[in-house]
Amino acid sequence: MTGAMTALITPFKNGRIDTETFAKLIKRQIDSGIDYVVPVGTTGESATLSHNEHKECIEIAVNVCKNTNTKVLAGAGSNSTKEAIDLAKFAESCGADAILSVSPYYNKPTQRGIFEHYKAIADSIDIEVVLYNVPGRTNSHILPQTAIELSKACTNITTIKEASGDISTVVEYQAKSNMDILSGDDAINYPILASGGVGVISVTANILPQKIADLVHSALDGDLAKSKKINEELWDINKILFCESNPIPIKYAMHIAGFCELEYRLPLTPPSAENMQKIQEVLAQYTI
Repeated sequence: MTGAMTALITPFKNGRIDTETFAKLIKRQIDSGIDYVVPVGTTGESATLSHNEHKECIEIAVNVCKNTNTKVLAGAGSNSTKEAIDLAKFAESCGADAILSVSPYYNKPTQRGIFEHYKAIADSIDIEVVLYNVPGRTNSHILPQTAIELSKACTNITTIKEASGDISTVVEYQAKSNMDILSGDDAINYPILASGGVGVISVTANILPQKIADLVHSALDGDLAKSKKINEELWDINKILFCESNPIPIKYAMHIAGFCELEYRLPLTPPSAENMQKIQEVLAQYTI
């Protein structure tokens, strides 16, 4: 589980998943050298998709990536362990290479509850389970000791997506656990890679996949100077894409770049007029 990974948007048209556009977006990622696509994560508006729609997105990603060098890390998380297991089993059955499973949200489980949740998921499938730590959204934090326990108990848990936005949390994971770390925050992709991270799951890669691929591959090849330079070049877009809740800004950016319709699932709505202008101004700095 290493490399450049894209947290895919889910394009909609007239209230439904725009499957044709979704397949085209994935093909663009493949052509740009992305190692893994990540359908139906947070950026894919998974919280407002039905289970059938969720599974349809995974199927499309697997079919488009078949016989290519790009793999599928399927979003398969839930605050219900039973539902998460169902999605995980489906992802495995249709050919996903691994699943990304968010820490249970809203329920506010204890660390014991988080451990049992992930262990039940990992025991139900053979493919890799990537833990997803994003306390700003879930209000639950996977502590390093819990990650250590999970990696000892489950041979298919070795990697965590760290999206707290706090580099000290990454260092703590590195110091106290043997988990491989994936950056889940574009603004600090380079610092995480330079601290021993093995890849990134990027929102920015939707719009600039080649840049993110180059950033990650340079770091993994040992060219930290080049990786740092690219990360600095991407600073403005990385910041503006979080001017409102993800995926509101990236979906607008993809729309004005001509890649998809501007359509969200409520309760998400388009950006404010002020932020639309800011996104347009920043996007004009880059070659899409």
